[in-house]
Amino acid sequence: MKTILHIIKKEFLQFRRDPKMFAIILIAPVIQLIFLGYAATLDVNVVHTLVYDQDKTYESRKFIESFTSSGFFKINYYADNYTQLTTNLDKGEIIFALIIPKDFSQKIQRRETSPVQAIFNGSDGNTASIAAGYVAKVVQGYARNILLNYMDKSGRKILPVGTIEPEIRVWYNPQLLTRYFMVPGIVGLLLSIITLILTSLGIVKEKEIGTLEQLIVTPIKPWQLIMGKLVPFVILGFVSVVIVLTAMTYIFDIPVRGSVPFLFLCSFFYILSTLGLGLFVSTISKTQQQAMMIAIFGIMMPMVYLSGFAFPIENMPKIIQYISYLIPLRYFIAIIRGVILKGIGFNELWQEAAVLLFMGIAILFLSSLRFRKKLE
Repeated sequence: MKTILHIIKKEFLQFRRDPKMFAIILIAPVIQLIFLGYAATLDVNVVHTLVYDQDKTYESRKFIESFTSSGFFKINYYADNYTQLTTNLDKGEIIFALIIPKDFSQKIQRRETSPVQAIFNGSDGNTASIAAGYVAKVVQGYARNILLNYMDKSGRKILPVGTIEPEIRVWYNPQLLTRYFMVPGIVGLLLSIITLILTSLGIVKEKEIGTLEQLIVTPIKPWQLIMGKLVPFVILGFVSVVIVLTAMTYIFDIPVRGSVPFLFLCSFFYILSTLGLGLFVSTISKTQQQAMMIAIFGIMMPMVYLSGFAFPIENMPKIIQYISYLIPLRYFIAIIRGVILKGIGFNELWQEAAVLLFMGIAILFLSSLRFRKKLE
């Protein structure tokens, strides 16, 4: 035990001699949390709009006003022809173009259906889809007001009829903000960066400067060396989790609704996987550059893409969905979002926790065997 403690002490002394490492561990998580929390958003708060009003009447102006008063549409341009409209769409300066025909007001006064043209910049399908929903809601409200005004002016009574009206309640994220979905997942992402990449880099660095060979020739046993090397990264991983959860609570006002001890326990299960993967990368890398490239492009990026961090797994092809079951981050993301947003715990997430523990032990055990073989 004393041998392991001495190795752990050596690792922390080595961290202290490298101020950049402390900056990466203590400051970088908060900076990345802020950047990703505010930048990684799919919310559409402003729809940049162009209007081509061929009618130019009181009715067309009221119709345009219904868009601006909704709070989502900002009219950046008024076009005089289709060429200008096409130019703005090609340059990506607008998301939505509204074309009002010449006989718009006449058809409304004759109580006829007046079609209007809505053109969307579909290069970003998600933004275009959300903007189309806003447009449909505004047009529906404007049409309803026309019908009610006509019924009121004509003196006709509105006969009551049975209707179905949904009373919408949004749980877990009432404001439907993307950051509520993204920020908890960033905890898993940053934990992966610190434990996986720093573990692989730390061990490969000792290979490069020759200190690992010096440790090998000492009476230290391979398992003691492995424990002494990995425990500091476990501690640093938990420190980063505390920092990120605190920043998440006070910066983004996203409290942890579930059990914090259960969240830390599952974080430990996940750290077992990332430490094992970092240990594996260190055995197949000769330089820090190789370790960095393998860790990022061979492990981190597939984990981010296939874990459900940003892209829904159920929307992926079936073969990719099956592959995602091999990704530890998939289970950890589900646990994080369940505990933080939904307030659920062991009773609902024990299966994910059990799989995460099994995968962590298996990956760490196999990687330790390979690392031990390299030492011997």
